[in-house]
Amino acid sequence: MDAPSPHTRFLHDVLPRIRSDVRVSGVAVAGSLAGGTPDEYSDVDLVVVVDDEAFDAVMRERLALIGSWAPLVAGFTGEHVGEPRLIVTLVGPPLLHVDFKFVRARDFAERVEDPAVVWDRDGRLADALAQRPPAAAPFDLQWIEDRFWIWVHYGATKLGRGELFEVVGFLAYLRETVLGPLAARRAGAAPRGVRHLETVAPEEARDLRATLCGHDRGDAGRALLAAVELYRRWRDDAGAVLDHHDEAEKLAVRYLRDVLGETD
Repeated sequence: MDAPSPHTRFLHDVLPRIRSDVRVSGVAVAGSLAGGTPDEYSDVDLVVVVDDEAFDAVMRERLALIGSWAPLVAGFTGEHVGEPRLIVTLVGPPLLHVDFKFVRARDFAERVEDPAVVWDRDGRLADALAQRPPAAAPFDLQWIEDRFWIWVHYGATKLGRGELFEVVGFLAYLRETVLGPLAARRAGAAPRGVRHLETVAPEEARDLRATLCGHDRGDAGRALLAAVELYRRWRDDAGAVLDHHDEAEKLAVRYLRDVLGETD
């Protein structure tokens, strides 16, 4: 596993300290380190596998444990991403972003991608990965189609009211939830918001620039229309069998154009 030197030094220092806790049965790394594509700006995604019977106790001690393993600068729990087992930290100096995810041994094989096991006390981690393949979350284009035109109307109301910061944030949401995943899917990559989009889907990333705007009403309106047109094109190019909400689409786009003072 190749890693930039701060990441390598961190792993070299932290692993012996984690191994000294007999409740920990193994450690793996995920993300770009596991995929072999880290750079100096990469996080360290560390998976700490805990014996089932000790898990609750370890969860209560997580921040103290991390502070004994690494030079902890700050840390908080990961409920904001729906993962309470996660502790998001800065360690250092030099500052390094490290995510510590604590999982029960019996849950380790539940994953969307393969981690790289860096320490396995008794071989259970390797066995668990071998017995159960990763299961990526399905990309549900119908889920998006069911919501998209309601979202467009919502964005148009914010534009009409002059709440331009709301529109800017809304466009970012559309890129993260809809357009970024569609762009990655078109390029044969995993749909993960807008992560690495400039690399994995450069042509689509260039198209997405039309959905950017400043704090200007006309600029924001053009960006909203560009988001609508990209969604239509990429949805239709996907070749998926969908229940299209044609009436909602027609009315939502007409409403947006009315707000902009345009005709359909």
